[in-house]
Amino acid sequence: MPIIEVEHLTKIYRTQKRLPGLGGAVQGLFNREYTEVRAVDDVSFTIEEGELVGFLGPNGAGKTTTLKMLSGILYPTSGKARVMGFTPSERKNDYRRQFALVMGQKNQLWWDLPAQESLYLNKEIYGVEDEAYQKVLDEMTELLQVKKLLGIMVRELSLGERMKFELIASLLHRPRVLLLDEPTIGLDVVAQKNIREFIKEYNQKTKTTIILTSHYMNDIQALCDRVVVINHGHKIFDGRLDDVVEKFSQSKLITVSFKNGNISKDQLAPLGNVLEYTQVKAVLKVPRDQVKKTSNDLLTNFEVDDINIEEVPIEEVIEMVFKEGDQ
Repeated sequence: MPIIEVEHLTKIYRTQKRLPGLGGAVQGLFNREYTEVRAVDDVSFTIEEGELVGFLGPNGAGKTTTLKMLSGILYPTSGKARVMGFTPSERKNDYRRQFALVMGQKNQLWWDLPAQESLYLNKEIYGVEDEAYQKVLDEMTELLQVKKLLGIMVRELSLGERMKFELIASLLHRPRVLLLDEPTIGLDVVAQKNIREFIKEYNQKTKTTIILTSHYMNDIQALCDRVVVINHGHKIFDGRLDDVVEKFSQSKLITVSFKNGNISKDQLAPLGNVLEYTQVKAVLKVPRDQVKKTSNDLLTNFEVDDINIEEVPIEEVIEMVFKEGDQ
């Protein structure tokens, strides 16, 4: 049985339309007009226990709204959500003790306390036993390499260090479900890599079910075999990340190096879209069904030193997915 079940989940926001100027403000007092915004529109999916699923979409697609409904922060307008057998909107204590929501742009730690004191407060809030708390704290601070920072005020930590402690605070009670909303946003490349490695190792070790949203495709590629893509509140894809490439990318990239330096761009143009060019190396974008023929033509007609065939960057593929969702 899936640990997360979402059926026709919908969230509609009703907002007042306001006309400009004083006249518009006066008119709004007596004759109010409203408009509806469907932040999430008839979304359905299931997730098995232990899965790590990427939840993708452009800004305003409905990702965060969906996670907030799964956590019980927001009530759905219609549809159903079941997580670990609970209805999140009922906000039962037994449910809240078994999941965690981490938002990269929100803080749950107390800025004017040392990190260790903030973690201890979370421990008391969740009613974690002393022995279990110490065990988790030792494991997490070791994995994230922040043991030496426990005594430092939260406000004095770097963004990356704070994010690591945010994760520790969320995992003190050993949740079965972890909702991660942009956990690496604003972090430098090294901090992003450290957070990714921790999430991957933690998922493999504990089999915690994780939903991850991120604008950084490196996060998704490194962590998620499966992705759910939404746009304008609608689900437009649910499947393996590799299948996204197969379905939406009609091209591949051929990088070719030449033994001599007298190859012109005009000679390569008939073989594909020349994206990069020097006299000794070029990158061609070629339709998938023409890759074999183009490779043979390159090897037959030119003195090739090396040739490499790869998929187009995943960012470009996901952009194609979003565009299809706009149609």
